Amino acid sequence: MPGSIETVDIVLPLRDSENEEAQRRAVAKILGLAPGRIREIRLRKHSIDARQRTVKVQLRLQVGIDVSLPPEPAPARLRGTPTLHGEPVIIVGCGPAGMFAALRCLELGRRPIVLERGKDVSARRFDLAPILRHGTVIEDSNYCFGEGGAGTFSDGKLYTRATKRGPVAQVYETLVAHGAPERVLVDAHPHIGSNLLPNVVRAMRETVLAAGGEVHFGAKVVALDLEGGTVRGVGLADGRHFAAARVILATGHSARDVYRLLHKLNVRLEPKAFALGVRIEHPQRLIDLLQYKLDPRPDLLPAASYRLATKIDDRGVHSFCMCPGGWIVPAATENDEVVVNGMSLARRDSPFANSGLVVTVEPEDTAAFAGEHGVLAGLAFQKHYEREAKMHGGGGQTAPAQRLLDFLGKRSTRDLPPTSYHPGLAPARLDEILPREMVRRLRSGLELFGRQMRGYLAEEASLIGFETRTSSPVRIPRDPATLYHPDVRGLIPCGEGAGYAGGIVSAALDGLRCAEAAAAG
Repeated sequence: MPGSIETVDIVLPLRDSENEEAQRRAVAKILGLAPGRIREIRLRKHSIDARQRTVKVQLRLQVGIDVSLPPEPAPARLRGTPTLHGEPVIIVGCGPAGMFAALRCLELGRRPIVLERGKDVSARRFDLAPILRHGTVIEDSNYCFGEGGAGTFSDGKLYTRATKRGPVAQVYETLVAHGAPERVLVDAHPHIGSNLLPNVVRAMRETVLAAGGEVHFGAKVVALDLEGGTVRGVGLADGRHFAAARVILATGHSARDVYRLLHKLNVRLEPKAFALGVRIEHPQRLIDLLQYKLDPRPDLLPAASYRLATKIDDRGVHSFCMCPGGWIVPAATENDEVVVNGMSLARRDSPFANSGLVVTVEPEDTAAFAGEHGVLAGLAFQKHYEREAKMHGGGGQTAPAQRLLDFLGKRSTRDLPPTSYHPGLAPARLDEILPREMVRRLRSGLELFGRQMRGYLAEEASLIGFETRTSSPVRIPRDPATLYHPDVRGLIPCGEGAGYAGGIVSAALDGLRCAEAAAAG
């Protein structure tokens, strides 16, 4: 095989996984070559296999045999040099769906006008201090609202199973072009980190502006201009109006006022399943030991993560948004509620591990709220438990919490273990606050997880209330072919808030599709 380029999968012990000579020898053995013929090696995929007692690393390598590998082109911020033409496209929301929709609009020659209710990512950082220090929520600028959306301060996990929804690699490359670490292109479970994401988000905005798009902050949409079943534009809280025949609605799962606005305008909505539960927190050292069987964890290994899932009586019980080496943060968007979420920095070096632990909620489970709230019963269900968390937390953003073993044992917690949650915890009977059937399923699921992952049911573990914003409880319907709302010409529901995505990458992919629909219309 003189002068060829091959792709080879190898498995190495952890200690050898970063050693290029060890990689070269392993590749040469598989190909039946002398190691000296392998002139160059380039990493294409990296994953850790900790299923056995000895940790192994799986590598996919591109190798040059008797030749050098060709230079790698740098990822492009935009594909091509766009020339803008035609009517603009309004994009409501500057999370991953809205940002990727804006970039794709530019590539297709349409000028995007992005309207974001919150602040730019730099100013948004300062607005997190009041909620952390004093428990006061700035209601349009917080962990959920503002440039980059909820994902900006929620670790930047990029792993997705939505590989059939669109060009996942293209999403990764766009992020790298805007400053994300190149490692996201090769890691099996890539993430960026909440300390690096703001710079990536800022760079994406700069690309939009440099190519002729617009981005407006403090631009809260409070009106949708409709005429004869066709969208004509939007109105803002400050009195401004923006006209366009295409409006991409990418407001995220926490913009409840947008659902209420659509409902008031008789724009059709549909209830959908979502999930609700708690955050579970362990010492990271314990999760490392359970997953790697090593103590201490070697430097070559990242903070260990896990994914747990089962079904109890036709309802899913599963971990959600697991943050190794992470922090629990207050994700409320109003001052009468407590909501918790998780985040990690790029290093994932916090001494704590946390994850959502949630139960599927079907529309029939919210029937008690349907009489008053109709199709918005799921929103009312979420809000009820967010207010319960506020009431039992003891003030500000202090969250109610219960030791895991006390939750299983149906008893009160006297003292709580250390936590990463900065506003603090208050002991509470979460098992008496949450719905009885949800508690029963959580207990059954936890007992199963404890058998699957021996040591998971630990004295140092605590449950913290409540994880309510896993996804939208409402879907804004759209035609599968055009992506327009079936009753409103030109309105394109998009991303998590519309019920068509479940994370940064799937939201970004949906943003690309919606931009293509807007440009084609």
